[in-house]
Amino acid sequence: MVDRPLKQRFVLDTSLFLTPEIRGDDEDLEAACLDLLDLISEAKLVHNISCYMPPSIQAELTTMLEDRAISDEVLTKLDTWVITKSPAHHEVRIPADLVYEFIDEMSERVDRGLRVSEKAVRKAEESRAETVEEHDHMTEVDKVISDLRDEYRDTLRQGVLDSREDFDLLILAQELEAGVVTEDQGIINWAEDFGLRYLKGRNFPPLLREYLAAGDPDRWRDET
Repeated sequence: MVDRPLKQRFVLDTSLFLTPEIRGDDEDLEAACLDLLDLISEAKLVHNISCYMPPSIQAELTTMLEDRAISDEVLTKLDTWVITKSPAHHEVRIPADLVYEFIDEMSERVDRGLRVSEKAVRKAEESRAETVEEHDHMTEVDKVISDLRDEYRDTLRQGVLDSREDFDLLILAQELEAGVVTEDQGIINWAEDFGLRYLKGRNFPPLLREYLAAGDPDRWRDET
């Protein structure tokens, strides 16, 4: 243990664990999660760097890992080394300007979504009876509807807060004065508006290794 341990805090998003960007060559999801959690545990023991998740993110991540048949070892290490803490919803203050900005952005996105829908309706009307090549069971209208769903989802959701989990992450980071670790551009955009430190998930393992290498360069820099 160093004489003057750091007191860095980070709030972790689901995307950190699932992104292929943290995986080494030929490394699968489970191995990457184990490596990441080993780094988190070492950073906690050596430098007192603490990692947190709100319960909503923890539940979301656990479900996604279980759906991918990840072993209990990963889940046990996650529960051990990543602290689950509820954000203080009634204590953390949010500037009114941010709320107005969110309302304006969502209003604009709804308008853009309507334009996407109008374009799809016109396209469907033009191709009502045609079938899609190589898909006899799918008409052109079916394809238009499928494309509409994808484009509408991207138009309304990409780059914006779209879930309670995202909001919990930001509120907890603000409460703890912690850095946000995520691959989600919407969360990054709002972390900037909240005045929070943030780090892309792909850069988090190298950051922890650098901290650890300060005390044991032979071990940790050899692993990079």
